Amino acid sequence: MIEVLVVDDDTRVARVNAAYVEKVPGFHVAGEAHNAAEALHQLETLPRLDLVLMDHYLPDETGLAVVREMRRRGHQTDVIMVTAARDMSTVQAAMRQGALQYLVKPFAFAGLRTKLEAYARLRRTLDGGGEAEQAEVDRIFGALSAPSVPELPKGHSPTTAELVRQSLMNAEGPLSAQEVAERTGVSRQTAQRYLKLLERAGRARLTLKYGDTGRPEHRYVWATRV
Repeated sequence: MIEVLVVDDDTRVARVNAAYVEKVPGFHVAGEAHNAAEALHQLETLPRLDLVLMDHYLPDETGLAVVREMRRRGHQTDVIMVTAARDMSTVQAAMRQGALQYLVKPFAFAGLRTKLEAYARLRRTLDGGGEAEQAEVDRIFGALSAPSVPELPKGHSPTTAELVRQSLMNAEGPLSAQEVAERTGVSRQTAQRYLKLLERAGRARLTLKYGDTGRPEHRYVWATRV
């Protein structure tokens, strides 16, 4: 599990963000903090912490000041800024201080989920160790901006694409187009069309299941599960 500290001065917002984090597979909220002092205390006392969702507008210090103090104390915990601060100077400072992502408030669950899933992909790649060729380096640096679903051709629905994506993400194994249709409420033909789109974009992998008829059944699995 990826252990997360949620930092936000608004306790209600912190609870909502924490609930969002818990909905993403592989993530767990280790703690919440509502000011800079609490955030630094949590960093010192939590047994393990992988990621901080950091608000910028805190009552006693800015979020970026907390990040600077984290680094001064030797904490290399990853940071994603989650804030209403939109000025370019703050964005630039966040980049220079090593924030991996910057999510502007307000946002929906899908926005945060995309950032977290990209972060999880990055960690899986880095945890593999070894040496990296240029292509691998390019993939690592591009991982955080990679969308969960590809850019859709004209006439395709983002909502339907997301439903199909979720059905694959939540499945324990490969699914057929018919199974995806039953889980999402779309027709088999529609499910097949979106599955092929995800496969062409490299988001899903096609597997074949051979039965008694000799004609294999096409089944799909989310790429990160392979």
